[in-house]
Amino acid sequence: MADHPNIEVFKRAMNAFATGDMDALAKVFHPDVVWHMSGHNQLSGTYRGRDATFALFQREFQLTDGTYRPQLQDVLANDEHTVALLHATASREGKELDMDYVIVFRIRDGQITEARGLWSDQKAYDGFWS
Repeated sequence: MADHPNIEVFKRAMNAFATGDMDALAKVFHPDVVWHMSGHNQLSGTYRGRDATFALFQREFQLTDGTYRPQLQDVLANDEHTVALLHATASREGKELDMDYVIVFRIRDGQITEARGLWSDQKAYDGFWS
């Protein structure tokens, strides 16, 4: 059985993110993408548009001195949702992040239009960014 086409969209986004290829990443992010970051920390909130979302990604790398590393565990998709199961590690100001998380995506016409990140331990995640 072939993978759902939205899995390929996500994998292209993940590869571009991991390699820092912003041109390739822009191709799979809708210009009006909405990115939701859960929690109560300096990165929490809703980011509207590709520029704001990419600025968030850049800030994650800046605040962790480039140590932020997402690792894909699995991805599931249908026509309505694409769900990525991930694990992230990072270091920041003597703190360590080593945690599972999920991003639920909406993908339309080969582009990510919305995403919502959910962390396995929101309190610890908030503490990492505080």
